[in-house]
Amino acid sequence: MAFDYDLFVIGGGSGGVRAARMAAATGAKVGLAEESRMGGTCVIRGCVPKKLMVFASSYRETFSDARSYGWDVTEGAFDWPKFRTHLEGELDRLEEIYRNLLHQSGVEIHDSRAVLTDPHTVELADGTKKSAKHILVATGGRPARPELPYAGLGIVSDDVFHLPVLPKRLLIVGGGYIACEFACIMNGLGVEVTQYYRGAQILRGFDDEARGLVAEMMRARGVNLHLGTNIVEMMAAEEYDEDMTGGTDSDAAMGVDIKTVRERNRATAARDHGGHQGPIWVKSTGGQEAVYDQVLFATGRTPNTAGLGLDELGVKIGRRGEIEVDSYSQTGVPSIYAIGDVTNRLNLTPVAIREGMAFVSTVFEGKPTEVDHKLVPSAIFTQPEMGTVGLSEEDARDQEPIEVYCTSFRPMQQAFAGRSDRVLMKLVVSKETRKVLGCHIVSDHAGEMIQLAGVAVKMGATKEDFDRTVAVHPTISEEIVTMRSPVRTA
Repeated sequence: MAFDYDLFVIGGGSGGVRAARMAAATGAKVGLAEESRMGGTCVIRGCVPKKLMVFASSYRETFSDARSYGWDVTEGAFDWPKFRTHLEGELDRLEEIYRNLLHQSGVEIHDSRAVLTDPHTVELADGTKKSAKHILVATGGRPARPELPYAGLGIVSDDVFHLPVLPKRLLIVGGGYIACEFACIMNGLGVEVTQYYRGAQILRGFDDEARGLVAEMMRARGVNLHLGTNIVEMMAAEEYDEDMTGGTDSDAAMGVDIKTVRERNRATAARDHGGHQGPIWVKSTGGQEAVYDQVLFATGRTPNTAGLGLDELGVKIGRRGEIEVDSYSQTGVPSIYAIGDVTNRLNLTPVAIREGMAFVSTVFEGKPTEVDHKLVPSAIFTQPEMGTVGLSEEDARDQEPIEVYCTSFRPMQQAFAGRSDRVLMKLVVSKETRKVLGCHIVSDHAGEMIQLAGVAVKMGATKEDFDRTVAVHPTISEEIVTMRSPVRTA
């Protein structure tokens, strides 16, 4: 059978674009459909704009430190519209780069939504159908809203970059890395930030000692963090006032009860990009009531599988909406593969890219390649940052006897400026093999440090290999190779 394409990719994010380009380089005819902007979550509404906001938010502290180092610095106000305009221009530039790379690779781009109609056919939004020998789904994920009345009044992470003005008072709901990163960003930009998390500690799944220090430092910087707390009720503040008085005169005159007012407000907010433009009244599980200018829900993400026609073709969808695949990213339908966040394996951009590369090696280069999801380094861009690779202390001690090497101290740069910041360096080591099972760093630039530490851990370096490495002095990172005695064993 003759196909229009050897490969058709649905999704123009980092993973889909890399897979399309690599497949085209083998001589395959490749098509790609993207219904939104080329670059996907990472480039357009995730990693890249968020990291630029991290940079922007760090300058207030830098100005303060500069005075301690003898600089005559006058601190002005942060200009959000100016930054946002520059940010939008940068994202436009990056999107154009992605398009050019695809064009140069010979990939045919379709700016359209695409759904599957059979194992070898996709249908575009205009009704055009395209056939392909192989179909790769790389549609990523989207922010999830909680099942809560009036949740449409709040915003999600995608909306932050489009806010017309910065809120003066912001409530962030969630305790994962997205919630914590935005709490630090907004706090650094001068927003009064409150954060609710229903769990006992933020950053669930990461090393307890490391996430505990991050929480401590967030509070020290001014984030009003409430643990064991969630929203139980919310509504537009003006509507709450109306409810307390039985509704407005105009509504009463029209015979409209407060329930109707609520539903009208909720429907309008759900349609508005960026949530409700006005104060929002919130009641917490502890009974506290407060009013915020915005409520940001960072309560998880959902794979983008709805409406793609996957169920009808027999592609298995997991309980969280993810596409189930094997170690080669192949679904139960042999011609259909999936990579990236839509599979909900390890939701990181570099992992999606690696999965795309492994897919091309397997399908187009004749080299079956399983995706390696072990010992992947990652960073959380809080302030201070957290970098991690391998097992947490808690997971490691459940697996085998371990030694823990750890130090926490005030770094020179911040101590000189009179700040009380602390950093953490931690190695989790196997007693039997002496291999470093996990490395955890809480510090400015932890993301840069963990990338290099990740090489050693991935190679199977032992504690003695770290010990034999000469320290670079004076640096924060030298502590990772100078810890000689374990602080505890388990």
